[in-house]
Amino acid sequence: MSFFCCHTKVKLKGIADFKGSAIHFKGQEDAFLVYLKDQVQLMKAATIAQLKKELQFRSQDEVMQLCLRLARFKKENKELLTYLLFEAENEESYIEAVKQEMDEMFSEINVNSFFYIKKSVRKILRTLKKYIRYSGDKATEVELLLYFCEKLNGFSPSIRRNTTLLNLYQRQLEYIEKKIPLLHEDLQHDYGLVLRGLKP
Repeated sequence: MSFFCCHTKVKLKGIADFKGSAIHFKGQEDAFLVYLKDQVQLMKAATIAQLKKELQFRSQDEVMQLCLRLARFKKENKELLTYLLFEAENEESYIEAVKQEMDEMFSEINVNSFFYIKKSVRKILRTLKKYIRYSGDKATEVELLLYFCEKLNGFSPSIRRNTTLLNLYQRQLEYIEKKIPLLHEDLQHDYGLVLRGLKP
């Protein structure tokens, strides 16, 4: 049996009873949709609590193999594992490394057009937020976002000549302002001074 579907029209070849075959096909289609739904439910990700419970029953070697497989599966997994194993114990060094990468990315921006500038700045911000997620430290987040804003504020041509970039800059300042009160009092004071210096 061969069939061809186009919008609501169904053409069946080699079938005498079109109506009966259409009903049969509709029944198969419904059954297939139910099957797909069941498969999606089977592939639903486990909760963190479920994963933690299951990992308790795995050997040290099995856990290591799982970690390595995760690292090979996705670049971000490998980067996160790198941070946790080699950089988490020295947050200041990690922050400086991220700042250096930001410096390089800003230096490579094509300044001939605001189109390219906007595209590059968005990419830098996405990369920065990825590194911030790896750390998970609130102070690191504020310091790196302040540095990003400092780079934008001193950028040439001025971001004040472009509404999109200026709005992006102001949104980051507003976000930082909400995060600073969550930090230690000493850090609140230091970062607050930097923030005030960056406001238009």
